[in-house]
Amino acid sequence: MARTPFIKKQLLAGHGIGGCWVNLFSPLATEILSAAGYDCLLLDLEHGPGSVMDAIAMMQAMGGSDCAPIVRIPENSQVWIKRILDAGVAGIMVPAVNNATEAAAVVSGCRYAPRGTRGMAAGIVRASGYGADVESYLANSGSDLLVICQVETATAVTEVAEIAATDGVDMLFVGPYDLSAGLGYLGQPDHPDVAMAVRRIEEAAKAAGKLLGSIPTPRRSAEDLYRAGYNFVLADSDIGLLRQSGELAALSLRNAARQKQD
Repeated sequence: MARTPFIKKQLLAGHGIGGCWVNLFSPLATEILSAAGYDCLLLDLEHGPGSVMDAIAMMQAMGGSDCAPIVRIPENSQVWIKRILDAGVAGIMVPAVNNATEAAAVVSGCRYAPRGTRGMAAGIVRASGYGADVESYLANSGSDLLVICQVETATAVTEVAEIAATDGVDMLFVGPYDLSAGLGYLGQPDHPDVAMAVRRIEEAAKAAGKLLGSIPTPRRSAEDLYRAGYNFVLADSDIGLLRQSGELAALSLRNAARQKQD
């Protein structure tokens, strides 16, 4: 069901991966984006209005493409982790992971006993083809899944070395806007104090041999991030693309209408 091996193996092989956020949860828009050339789509259940069923519908819409589905869950919850993994994803992103204990809980929730605490229902879930591929799924689910912890609070920055050292965490994902707010610079992701905190996250990830991801900011483009050693950049969103293209098209049309009036 999920294209897990592609996305994680590509990242571990050193390839830069680029993706787009999905917040609209429109199957048609998601199908179009999945065919547009992105390596992955990040289905956002933290800030988007979607449910688990909506996320499944988006993955079904992506089924004819090589674009990998990754889901951001609303919180660090064993129930949310279990339900999303059962749905069949290439990767999972967990917001606001603040320390090594919380990071270990993420990893535990992603693994079946005795290595973790994930509930066992592989015989019926979408991730195993509704039971058609249980043996292979159980053999590979732990190693194939991309596990991403977001580092986006002042507390997390002080604990980032321990978070990065947590076995089973594949990637640290910098959340520059939440981080800037937590540091007292709301809406200023490029403030020097925020940049200093981000560098601390980058150094911890690299020292631990972990992958690194983020989003562009006004003063730091996707190209800048890749040059700085980032592996994974989510540069666009379905909402942003629709709004921006709509604004440009409307402006062009208004200008054409004015020329007619003149």
